[in-house]
Amino acid sequence: MRVRRTGRTALLLEVDGLDEVRAWAQVVAGLVADGALPAPDDVVPGARTLLLDGVDPAAVVPLLDGARQPSPAQRPTLEDVVEVPVVYDGADLADVARWWGVSEREVVARHTGTEFSVAFCGFAPGFAYLVGSDVEVPRRPTPRPVVPAGSVGLAGRYCGIYPTSSPGGWQLLGTTRVPLFDVDADPPALLPPGARVRFVEVAEHPARPAPVTRVARNAARRRAVTVVRAGGLTTVQDGGRVGLAHLGVPRGGPLDRTAARLANRLVGNPEDAAVLETTFSGLTLRAGASLTVAVTGAAAPVLVAGRPASFGVALALGAGQLLDVGPAAAGVRSYLAVGGALAPPPVLGSRSRDVLSGLGPAPLADGDVIEVGPVTGPPPAVDFTVPPPTTSPVVLRLGPGPRADRFGDEGLAVLLGSTYELSPLSNRVGARLVGPPVRWLSDDELESEGMVLGAVQVPPDGQPVVLLADHPTTGGYPVIAVVDARDLGALAQARPGSAVRFVLDAGRDR
Repeated sequence: MRVRRTGRTALLLEVDGLDEVRAWAQVVAGLVADGALPAPDDVVPGARTLLLDGVDPAAVVPLLDGARQPSPAQRPTLEDVVEVPVVYDGADLADVARWWGVSEREVVARHTGTEFSVAFCGFAPGFAYLVGSDVEVPRRPTPRPVVPAGSVGLAGRYCGIYPTSSPGGWQLLGTTRVPLFDVDADPPALLPPGARVRFVEVAEHPARPAPVTRVARNAARRRAVTVVRAGGLTTVQDGGRVGLAHLGVPRGGPLDRTAARLANRLVGNPEDAAVLETTFSGLTLRAGASLTVAVTGAAAPVLVAGRPASFGVALALGAGQLLDVGPAAAGVRSYLAVGGALAPPPVLGSRSRDVLSGLGPAPLADGDVIEVGPVTGPPPAVDFTVPPPTTSPVVLRLGPGPRADRFGDEGLAVLLGSTYELSPLSNRVGARLVGPPVRWLSDDELESEGMVLGAVQVPPDGQPVVLLADHPTTGGYPVIAVVDARDLGALAQARPGSAVRFVLDAGRDR
């Protein structure tokens, strides 16, 4: 086993195959059960790796060195075969046919004639890594910003189905409308590890179910807020979902955690209580009862009942009054906290909206009503402040990356010596950067493995991507370094076109 440092609070254990991955997962579980190891935030299996996220590397490595070499664990196998209907209309079907040296019809025949099984889950809720193919397909040199939900793709020797619309670099063969993840089902994933899968060609998709209609109840005289103007993208965010990354569920939460925590402190909430995260354009709310509110993050004009109010302090909002947060004057994302905390129904233990998977409350729409919990006490003293959004360039400190050896000293020198531009294609999943390419030392592709917040992934085109709150939990592009979590708030507040630079963290080897 080889241990690779991954930022300040994670380790990647590299072994020879999936059976050993399962065996070391059992070793880690045993150390936690015996009290020798505090439970990691997440334990994420990959094809040849096991990610331990949320640990103290200095304490964990000696425990692993002292652990007895585990016997390979057997892979689970489920008896029933899940049949997945597919319309083979994928954008990359012709390319796959050329790589294999066959016709498109032969590609379909091979795909439908293979029985796959689920090796492990990751990337996004419901995404299963299917094995069974005996031929490989390279990933796209530049990942697509958006891959439609239900897309069936190939990468390396794996096959997968995108449960929701998301970025991705797999070669697309077709589409299906089979629901892959249901939070009310047991298990929630249609394709858990060990499931057997066959793909069946169909000529067309069945009709989609009717969309769910929003019903907004009257919020007058209740501890609730009504959305009068939702803005371009406003979502509910809290501390996020911890411990579910092995199912493909990212933690999520606010992109600028420091600003969100300050907003909660100002109104007397726990720091990880649910807040609203607005993007650029702000929002307008009507209070159903007297409430205390605060706005932090990207500086924006604030009006209470039509009168100018202060930014970054606790404000009294009377019953029936409007709170208007205008467009961000600097930065990108503002945070609105309400005393007692916003209380939409939680999903998998969190009220955060995950834009990658679609879990959690939908982005706000005009007319939505959000319940507010009871106030538990007066606001505490606020002993920290949030600096204004960083002006260009944004400087990001780097810790060790598990795959730095795939780039060598020259690749790291390019990353550290270049100025990049933040792409407008960036979102809550990742910050895409444009600039001098960071080259791989070889064209050998990496098998999918666990990813952490702040990981700097480098696809084949060499353009770095910094993974943010809603990032996939696994990925196949190598990680050259990991951005210090303390700097991600500044990146979240940077506008498209902003200059971004990287520096080594002085404490990266501690």
